[in-house]
This record gives sequence, structure tokens and C-alpha cells, in this order.
Amino acid sequence: MANLLELSDANFDQEVKNSPVPVLIDFWAPWCGPCKKLTPIIEELARQYGDKVKIAKVNVDENQQKAVEYGISGVPSVFVFVNGEVKERLVGLQPKSQIESAIGKYL
Repeated sequence: MANLLELSDANFDQEVKNSPVPVLIDFWAPWCGPCKKLTPIIEELARQYGDKVKIAKVNVDENQQKAVEYGISGVPSVFVFVNGEVKERLVGLQPKSQIESAIGKYL
């Protein structure tokens, strides 16, 4: 999906800290059942917001540096970054409306 980025430890800072728009990041793991249920919601949000919000996923198993840096202790964890700073943290499977509310504050 064109509007959904896969971030890694290598490209995270460039994509998030220099973003002119809010960034929503889904920290997830392939073995996580709730993460799999959240994926279609994240994909829908990527289509819905287009260029207004950068939407990305970070596989915490493959990118442990960022998981540690941001204190990810449970997945899924959805963060909203504005100007490179964490503004919102949603831990666990969240309804679409809750994620939209978190993003909406910064649009």
C-alpha cells in the first residue's frame, strides 16, 4: 500500500523527525494476534488520511532499537508523533474511532 510506510531503525528518524505532517506509527510483531486485527484498521486509516498524516508500521522484532528507545512493552502500540515528538500513546488493540481521535487533535 503506497500510503503505508514500513519503518526500520535505519530510516525511522528521517521519516518521523523530519515529517511536515503528523506521523502515526503502529509498533507491532508478527506473532501478535491483536496486531493482526489492528492491521486492517491501520491500512484503512492510511487510505483515509492520504497525505495529511504519514502512517507507518514498525516490526519490533526486527527493529528492537526503536522499540527500546520508545519503551514499547506491549504490542500493538500506536504512537502519534508531531514535529518528531511523541504526543499520543495507545497500547493494545484500539477501535478505529480512538485512533482517529488521537490523530484528529493534531490536524
